[in-house]
Amino acid sequence: MTGFSGFTSLVSQLPASVPFVGPETIERNRGLSVKARIGANESGFGPAPSVLAAMRQAANDTWKYSDPENHALKQALAVHLGCKPDNLAIGEGIDSLLGQIVRMIVEPGTPVVTSLGAYPTFNFHVAGYGGRLVTTPYVQDREDLDGLLALVMQEKAPLVYFANPDNPMGSWWDAERVVAFAEALPQSCLLVLDEAYCETAPDGTAPPILRLLDKPNVIRTRTFSKAYGLAGARIGYVISTPENAQAFDKIRNHFGMARVSVAGALAALDDQAYLKEVLGRIAASRGKIAAIAQENGLQPLPSATNFVAIDCGRDGAYARAIVDGLMEHGIFIRMPGVAPLNRCIRISTGTDADMALLEQALPKVLKSLT
Repeated sequence: MTGFSGFTSLVSQLPASVPFVGPETIERNRGLSVKARIGANESGFGPAPSVLAAMRQAANDTWKYSDPENHALKQALAVHLGCKPDNLAIGEGIDSLLGQIVRMIVEPGTPVVTSLGAYPTFNFHVAGYGGRLVTTPYVQDREDLDGLLALVMQEKAPLVYFANPDNPMGSWWDAERVVAFAEALPQSCLLVLDEAYCETAPDGTAPPILRLLDKPNVIRTRTFSKAYGLAGARIGYVISTPENAQAFDKIRNHFGMARVSVAGALAALDDQAYLKEVLGRIAASRGKIAAIAQENGLQPLPSATNFVAIDCGRDGAYARAIVDGLMEHGIFIRMPGVAPLNRCIRISTGTDADMALLEQALPKVLKSLT
Protein backbone atom coordinates (compact mmCIF):
# COMPACT_ATOMS: atom_id res chain seq x y z
CA MET A 1 0.00 0.00 0.00
CA THR A 2 1.21 3.49 -0.81
CA GLY A 3 -0.04 6.96 0.02
CA PHE A 4 -1.93 9.22 -2.33
CA SER A 5 0.41 10.58 -5.01
CA GLY A 6 -1.31 13.93 -5.43
CA PHE A 7 -0.23 15.64 -2.21
CA THR A 8 1.61 18.93 -2.73
CA SER A 9 5.37 18.75 -3.06
CA LEU A 10 5.70 20.54 0.29
CA VAL A 11 3.55 18.00 2.14
CA SER A 12 5.30 15.13 0.40
CA GLN A 13 8.68 16.37 1.66
CA LEU A 14 7.64 17.04 5.26
CA PRO A 15 8.35 14.43 7.96
CA ALA A 16 5.37 12.92 9.74
CA SER A 17 6.22 14.16 13.20
CA VAL A 18 4.61 15.11 16.50
CA PRO A 19 6.34 18.08 18.21
CA PHE A 20 5.91 16.50 21.65
CA VAL A 21 5.94 12.86 22.67
CA GLY A 22 3.01 12.44 25.04
CA PRO A 23 3.06 10.38 28.23
CA GLU A 24 0.46 8.07 26.68
CA THR A 25 2.91 7.22 23.88
CA ILE A 26 5.65 6.50 26.41
CA GLU A 27 3.32 4.25 28.36
CA ARG A 28 2.43 2.31 25.21
CA ASN A 29 5.98 2.06 23.88
CA ARG A 30 7.75 1.26 27.13
CA GLY A 31 5.06 -0.63 29.01
CA LEU A 32 5.23 1.80 31.91
CA SER A 33 2.55 3.58 33.91
CA VAL A 34 2.68 7.31 34.64
CA LYS A 35 2.22 8.01 38.35
CA ALA A 36 3.31 11.66 38.37
CA ARG A 37 2.40 13.57 35.21
CA ILE A 38 4.70 16.55 35.66
CA GLY A 39 6.17 17.02 32.20
CA ALA A 40 3.64 18.73 29.93
CA ASN A 41 3.11 21.99 31.88
CA GLU A 42 -0.51 21.12 32.51
CA SER A 43 -2.03 22.06 35.84
CA GLY A 44 -2.07 19.01 38.07
CA PHE A 45 -4.25 21.05 40.43
CA GLY A 46 -7.09 20.93 37.91
CA PRO A 47 -9.84 23.45 37.21
CA ALA A 48 -12.10 24.94 39.87
CA PRO A 49 -15.03 22.86 41.15
CA SER A 50 -17.28 25.59 39.77
CA VAL A 51 -15.73 25.06 36.34
CA LEU A 52 -16.30 21.32 36.43
CA ALA A 53 -19.91 21.88 37.48
CA ALA A 54 -20.46 24.29 34.59
CA MET A 55 -18.93 21.84 32.12
CA ARG A 56 -21.07 18.96 33.41
CA GLN A 57 -24.17 21.10 32.94
CA ALA A 58 -23.08 22.17 29.46
CA ALA A 59 -22.61 18.52 28.48
CA ASN A 60 -26.41 18.27 28.29
CA ASP A 61 -26.26 20.58 25.26
CA THR A 62 -23.24 18.98 23.64
CA TRP A 63 -25.43 17.87 20.73
CA LYS A 64 -25.45 21.54 19.67
CA TYR A 65 -22.68 23.36 17.85
CA SER A 66 -21.06 26.15 19.84
CA ASP A 67 -21.77 29.77 18.92
CA PRO A 68 -19.53 30.32 15.87
CA GLU A 69 -18.99 33.98 16.88
CA ASN A 70 -17.89 33.07 20.43
CA HIS A 71 -19.91 36.07 21.59
CA ALA A 72 -20.26 35.25 25.30
CA LEU A 73 -16.60 34.35 25.77
CA LYS A 74 -15.41 37.47 23.96
CA GLN A 75 -17.67 39.63 26.13
CA ALA A 76 -16.41 38.03 29.34
CA LEU A 77 -12.76 38.22 28.29
CA ALA A 78 -13.14 41.86 27.29
CA VAL A 79 -14.43 42.73 30.77
CA HIS A 80 -11.67 40.70 32.41
CA LEU A 81 -8.88 42.21 30.30
CA GLY A 82 -10.15 45.76 29.99
CA CYS A 83 -10.39 45.81 26.21
CA LYS A 84 -13.23 45.51 23.69
CA PRO A 85 -14.69 42.26 22.36
CA ASP A 86 -13.58 43.14 18.84
CA ASN A 87 -9.96 43.11 20.05
CA LEU A 88 -10.25 39.35 20.55
CA ALA A 89 -10.27 36.15 18.51
CA ILE A 90 -10.93 32.72 20.02
CA GLY A 91 -9.38 29.42 18.98
CA GLU A 92 -8.71 25.82 19.94
CA GLY A 93 -5.72 26.60 22.14
CA ILE A 94 -2.66 28.68 21.30
CA ASP A 95 -1.36 25.90 19.07
CA SER A 96 -4.28 26.28 16.69
CA LEU A 97 -4.03 30.07 16.74
CA LEU A 98 -0.31 29.94 15.97
CA GLY A 99 -1.10 27.84 12.92
CA GLN A 100 -3.62 30.41 11.75
CA ILE A 101 -1.20 33.29 12.27
CA VAL A 102 1.49 31.47 10.30
CA ARG A 103 -1.01 30.71 7.54
CA MET A 104 -1.83 34.42 7.23
CA ILE A 105 1.83 35.44 6.90
CA VAL A 106 3.99 32.61 5.60
CA GLU A 107 4.45 31.44 2.03
CA PRO A 108 7.14 29.02 0.79
CA GLY A 109 10.52 30.57 1.53
CA THR A 110 9.26 33.29 3.89
CA PRO A 111 11.87 33.99 6.60
CA VAL A 112 10.51 33.61 10.13
CA VAL A 113 12.56 34.59 13.19
CA THR A 114 12.49 32.76 16.52
CA SER A 115 14.87 31.59 19.25
CA LEU A 116 16.85 28.37 18.88
CA GLY A 117 15.16 25.92 21.21
CA ALA A 118 11.93 27.91 21.70
CA TYR A 119 8.42 26.44 21.49
CA PRO A 120 8.61 23.75 18.75
CA THR A 121 4.93 23.79 17.79
CA PHE A 122 5.38 27.25 16.28
CA ASN A 123 8.27 25.86 14.21
CA PHE A 124 6.06 22.93 13.20
CA HIS A 125 3.51 25.31 11.70
CA VAL A 126 6.17 27.38 9.93
CA ALA A 127 7.55 24.23 8.31
CA GLY A 128 4.03 23.15 7.39
CA TYR A 129 3.54 26.29 5.31
CA GLY A 130 7.01 26.22 3.78
CA GLY A 131 8.56 29.01 5.82
CA ARG A 132 12.28 29.34 6.44
CA LEU A 133 13.12 29.41 10.14
CA VAL A 134 15.94 31.71 11.18
CA THR A 135 17.04 31.39 14.79
CA THR A 136 19.19 33.11 17.36
CA PRO A 137 20.51 31.34 20.48
CA TYR A 138 19.40 32.01 24.02
CA VAL A 139 21.73 34.18 26.09
CA GLN A 140 22.07 33.29 29.78
CA ASP A 141 19.02 31.03 29.38
CA ARG A 142 16.78 33.89 28.21
CA GLU A 143 15.52 34.69 24.76
CA ASP A 144 17.83 37.29 23.25
CA LEU A 145 15.68 40.26 22.26
CA ASP A 146 18.60 42.09 20.63
CA GLY A 147 19.44 38.97 18.64
CA LEU A 148 15.83 38.54 17.52
CA LEU A 149 15.64 42.18 16.42
CA ALA A 150 18.93 41.94 14.52
CA LEU A 151 17.71 38.86 12.65
CA VAL A 152 14.42 40.54 11.75
CA MET A 153 16.35 43.45 10.24
CA GLN A 154 18.89 41.21 8.51
CA GLU A 155 16.29 38.90 6.96
CA LYS A 156 13.57 41.52 6.46
CA ALA A 157 11.37 38.94 8.16
CA PRO A 158 7.61 39.54 8.26
CA LEU A 159 7.10 37.38 11.38
CA VAL A 160 8.91 36.96 14.72
CA TYR A 161 7.94 34.74 17.64
CA PHE A 162 8.77 35.58 21.25
CA ALA A 163 7.32 33.95 24.38
CA ASN A 164 7.24 35.86 27.67
CA PRO A 165 7.55 34.02 30.05
CA ASP A 166 9.48 31.48 28.05
CA ASN A 167 9.11 27.77 27.45
CA PRO A 168 11.31 25.69 27.95
CA MET A 169 13.55 27.70 30.30
CA GLY A 170 10.94 29.53 32.40
CA SER A 171 12.80 32.84 32.02
CA TRP A 172 11.17 36.21 31.44
CA TRP A 173 11.67 39.86 30.57
CA ASP A 174 9.94 42.78 32.30
CA ALA A 175 7.12 44.59 30.55
CA GLU A 176 9.10 47.69 29.67
CA ARG A 177 11.74 45.65 27.86
CA VAL A 178 9.04 43.76 25.97
CA VAL A 179 7.37 47.01 24.91
CA ALA A 180 10.70 48.45 23.79
CA PHE A 181 11.30 45.35 21.67
CA ALA A 182 7.85 45.60 20.09
CA GLU A 183 8.32 49.29 19.33
CA ALA A 184 11.74 48.69 17.77
CA LEU A 185 10.37 46.24 15.22
CA PRO A 186 9.58 47.54 11.76
CA GLN A 187 5.88 47.86 11.03
CA SER A 188 6.34 45.24 8.31
CA CYS A 189 7.15 42.56 10.90
CA LEU A 190 4.38 40.97 12.97
CA LEU A 191 5.31 40.08 16.56
CA VAL A 192 3.64 37.01 18.01
CA LEU A 193 3.91 37.67 21.74
CA ASP A 194 3.08 34.33 23.36
CA GLU A 195 1.86 34.93 26.91
CA ALA A 196 0.70 31.41 27.76
CA TYR A 197 2.26 31.68 31.23
CA CYS A 198 1.36 35.30 32.00
CA GLU A 199 -0.82 34.41 35.00
CA THR A 200 2.04 32.64 36.78
CA ALA A 201 4.58 35.43 36.19
CA PRO A 202 5.59 38.21 38.61
CA ASP A 203 3.75 41.51 38.43
CA GLY A 204 5.27 43.74 35.77
CA THR A 205 6.05 40.91 33.36
CA ALA A 206 3.12 41.28 30.94
CA PRO A 207 2.66 44.74 29.44
CA PRO A 208 -0.71 46.32 30.28
CA ILE A 209 -3.29 45.34 27.69
CA LEU A 210 -3.82 48.89 26.45
CA ARG A 211 -0.08 49.50 26.07
CA LEU A 212 0.20 47.41 22.88
CA LEU A 213 -3.43 47.30 21.82
CA ASP A 214 -3.13 49.91 19.07
CA LYS A 215 -0.07 48.36 17.42
CA PRO A 216 -1.14 46.57 14.23
CA ASN A 217 2.07 44.50 14.14
CA VAL A 218 1.54 42.86 17.55
CA ILE A 219 -0.64 39.83 18.29
CA ARG A 220 -0.67 38.50 21.85
CA THR A 221 -1.68 34.88 22.46
CA ARG A 222 -3.05 33.54 25.74
CA THR A 223 -4.62 30.33 26.98
CA PHE A 224 -6.77 28.62 29.61
CA SER A 225 -4.47 25.57 29.52
CA LYS A 226 -2.00 26.55 32.24
CA ALA A 227 -3.10 28.40 35.38
CA TYR A 228 -6.80 27.74 34.74
CA GLY A 229 -6.23 23.98 34.41
CA LEU A 230 -8.10 23.46 31.14
CA ALA A 231 -5.42 22.08 28.81
CA GLY A 232 -7.67 19.29 27.56
CA ALA A 233 -10.49 21.70 26.76
CA ARG A 234 -8.37 23.59 24.17
CA ILE A 235 -9.27 27.25 24.67
CA GLY A 236 -6.95 30.00 23.51
CA TYR A 237 -7.37 33.58 22.43
CA VAL A 238 -5.53 36.43 20.76
CA ILE A 239 -5.49 40.10 21.73
CA SER A 240 -4.82 42.63 18.97
CA THR A 241 -6.37 45.37 16.88
CA PRO A 242 -9.95 44.80 15.68
CA GLU A 243 -8.71 44.43 12.11
CA ASN A 244 -6.22 41.73 13.10
CA ALA A 245 -8.77 39.90 15.22
CA GLN A 246 -11.27 39.95 12.37
CA ALA A 247 -8.68 38.49 9.99
CA PHE A 248 -8.97 35.17 11.84
CA ASP A 249 -12.57 34.93 10.63
CA LYS A 250 -11.22 34.45 7.11
CA ILE A 251 -9.51 31.15 7.87
CA ARG A 252 -10.54 29.77 11.26
CA ASN A 253 -12.69 26.74 11.97
CA HIS A 254 -15.90 28.57 12.89
CA PHE A 255 -17.34 25.54 14.69
CA GLY A 256 -14.03 24.54 16.26
CA MET A 257 -14.95 25.36 19.86
CA ALA A 258 -16.85 22.84 21.96
CA ARG A 259 -19.78 24.07 24.05
CA VAL A 260 -18.40 22.27 27.08
CA SER A 261 -15.04 24.02 26.69
CA VAL A 262 -16.59 27.46 26.33
CA ALA A 263 -18.72 26.88 29.43
CA GLY A 264 -15.57 25.93 31.32
CA ALA A 265 -13.74 29.06 30.21
CA LEU A 266 -16.63 31.32 31.22
CA ALA A 267 -16.83 29.71 34.64
CA ALA A 268 -13.04 29.93 35.07
CA LEU A 269 -13.05 33.66 34.41
CA ASP A 270 -15.84 34.02 36.96
CA ASP A 271 -13.89 32.20 39.68
CA GLN A 272 -10.82 34.36 40.20
CA ALA A 273 -10.63 33.30 43.84
CA TYR A 274 -9.76 29.77 42.74
CA LEU A 275 -7.19 31.10 40.27
CA LYS A 276 -5.50 33.01 43.11
CA GLU A 277 -5.43 29.82 45.20
CA VAL A 278 -3.89 27.81 42.36
CA LEU A 279 -1.25 30.46 41.73
CA GLY A 280 -0.20 30.10 45.34
CA ARG A 281 0.03 26.33 44.96
CA ILE A 282 2.07 26.71 41.77
CA ALA A 283 4.52 29.03 43.53
CA ALA A 284 4.85 26.61 46.45
CA SER A 285 5.44 23.69 44.09
CA ARG A 286 8.10 25.65 42.20
CA GLY A 287 9.87 26.13 45.50
CA LYS A 288 9.61 22.43 46.30
CA ILE A 289 11.01 21.42 42.90
CA ALA A 290 13.90 23.84 43.37
CA ALA A 291 14.62 22.45 46.83
CA ILE A 292 14.59 18.85 45.59
CA ALA A 293 16.98 19.78 42.79
CA GLN A 294 19.39 21.51 45.16
CA GLU A 295 19.29 18.62 47.62
CA ASN A 296 20.54 16.42 44.77
CA GLY A 297 23.31 18.72 43.60
CA LEU A 298 21.41 20.15 40.64
CA GLN A 299 20.79 23.83 39.90
CA PRO A 300 17.20 25.09 39.46
CA LEU A 301 16.77 28.12 37.22
CA PRO A 302 14.51 31.04 38.19
CA SER A 303 11.01 30.47 36.78
CA ALA A 304 7.99 32.64 36.03
CA THR A 305 5.99 29.66 34.76
CA ASN A 306 4.29 26.55 36.14
CA PHE A 307 7.48 24.53 35.66
CA VAL A 308 11.12 24.71 36.68
CA ALA A 309 14.08 24.13 34.37
CA ILE A 310 16.94 22.41 36.21
CA ASP A 311 20.55 22.58 35.09
CA CYS A 312 21.96 19.05 35.41
CA GLY A 313 25.54 20.29 34.97
CA ARG A 314 26.49 18.06 32.07
CA ASP A 315 25.27 17.44 28.51
CA GLY A 316 22.05 16.47 26.78
CA ALA A 317 22.80 12.75 26.99
CA TYR A 318 23.00 12.99 30.77
CA ALA A 319 19.78 15.01 31.00
CA ARG A 320 18.05 12.48 28.73
CA ALA A 321 19.21 9.65 31.00
CA ILE A 322 17.60 11.42 33.97
CA VAL A 323 14.35 11.88 32.04
CA ASP A 324 14.30 8.21 31.04
CA GLY A 325 15.32 7.08 34.50
CA LEU A 326 12.54 9.00 36.20
CA MET A 327 10.04 7.49 33.78
CA GLU A 328 11.13 4.05 35.02
CA HIS A 329 9.74 5.22 38.38
CA GLY A 330 6.52 6.43 36.75
CA ILE A 331 7.51 10.10 36.73
CA PHE A 332 6.96 11.86 33.41
CA ILE A 333 9.08 14.96 32.80
CA ARG A 334 10.62 16.58 29.71
CA MET A 335 13.75 18.41 28.62
CA PRO A 336 14.66 21.12 26.07
CA GLY A 337 15.46 19.78 22.63
CA VAL A 338 18.61 21.64 21.56
CA ALA A 339 22.04 22.38 23.01
CA PRO A 340 23.01 24.07 25.26
CA LEU A 341 19.50 24.19 26.73
CA ASN A 342 19.33 20.39 26.73
CA ARG A 343 21.74 20.22 29.64
CA CYS A 344 18.55 20.86 31.61
CA ILE A 345 15.46 18.90 32.55
CA ARG A 346 12.07 20.57 32.94
CA ILE A 347 9.63 19.62 35.69
CA SER A 348 6.05 20.91 35.88
CA THR A 349 4.53 21.93 39.19
CA GLY A 350 2.23 19.38 40.76
CA THR A 351 0.51 18.08 43.84
CA ASP A 352 2.19 17.12 47.10
CA ALA A 353 1.88 13.48 46.03
CA ASP A 354 3.68 14.24 42.77
CA MET A 355 6.45 16.04 44.61
CA ALA A 356 6.85 13.17 47.07
CA LEU A 357 7.35 10.70 44.22
CA LEU A 358 9.92 13.02 42.63
CA GLU A 359 11.76 13.48 45.92
CA GLN A 360 12.01 9.71 46.39
CA ALA A 361 12.98 8.81 42.83
CA LEU A 362 15.45 11.51 41.78
CA PRO A 363 18.34 10.48 44.08
CA LYS A 364 17.91 6.86 43.01
CA VAL A 365 18.10 7.82 39.34
CA LEU A 366 21.16 10.03 39.85
CA LYS A 367 22.91 7.33 41.82
CA SER A 368 22.29 4.82 39.02
CA LEU A 369 24.02 7.19 36.57
CA THR A 370 27.24 7.66 38.55
